Amino acid sequence: MRNMLELLERVREQKPLVHNITNVVVTNFTANGLLSLGASPVMAYDKEEVADMASIAGALVLNIGTLTTEEIEAMIIAGKAANENGVPVILDPVGAGATPFRTKMAQKVLEEIDVTLIRGNAAEIANVTGESWIIKGVDAAEEEGDVKQLAQKASELLNCTVVITGVVDFISNQGVTNLVSNGNPLLTKVTGTGCLLSSVIGAFLAVEKDEIKAATEAVTAYGIAAEKAAKQHKTVQGPGSFQIRFIDELSHISNEDKSLAKVEKA
Repeated sequence: MRNMLELLERVREQKPLVHNITNVVVTNFTANGLLSLGASPVMAYDKEEVADMASIAGALVLNIGTLTTEEIEAMIIAGKAANENGVPVILDPVGAGATPFRTKMAQKVLEEIDVTLIRGNAAEIANVTGESWIIKGVDAAEEEGDVKQLAQKASELLNCTVVITGVVDFISNQGVTNLVSNGNPLLTKVTGTGCLLSSVIGAFLAVEKDEIKAATEAVTAYGIAAEKAAKQHKTVQGPGSFQIRFIDELSHISNEDKSLAKVEKA
């Protein structure tokens, strides 16, 4: 696909404010990743201010990784304010399917907010849509079904763009499905890489209304950065050093890397 990474410069020029209501495990990593990419992160959680913050943001990212009832209430307040102000809302249903409460809360957010895009692994997306798919903690088991079909079905059911990440990433909406094969297995060894990706997608959605284009370019750029980081053999010896190099590569990646994109239509 031509001009696969053209939105990167737009993100860096506009520095969109990405409002994250995310989990305590990944807050620092998410903030640093967005800053490295060129976006402007903010973490605001209290019900007294989330509506004001969401209304001025370029995107709102809701992540239920360490959810509480109070946090869900704040998410819904923020989400409704985002909807009223035309701000895209991204939902990361971390661990949906692990417990009934977690699944119910993810579904509650989807029922009360007009979500622009949902990103998760196959098990999370399946369980949000009412299908049975094995999940252990917040990690999906081995893929046990047709992920492409799941992405397309979920998009129709939830009426939003769906991004299912795994060995191959699927981005689907309105009958269009893109496959992205960029990435590196070390991403699965660092806590929060999926959560950061959801926020990176938010940054791209903040500067591009075409949801499929924005999500595909965000996932591709993210995967290429991971590939480039993993190739730093002198400095990357495992997950810890990879995490540092990955943050670096998010700041280095540019449209010049578009030849590395592995994107195709489903």
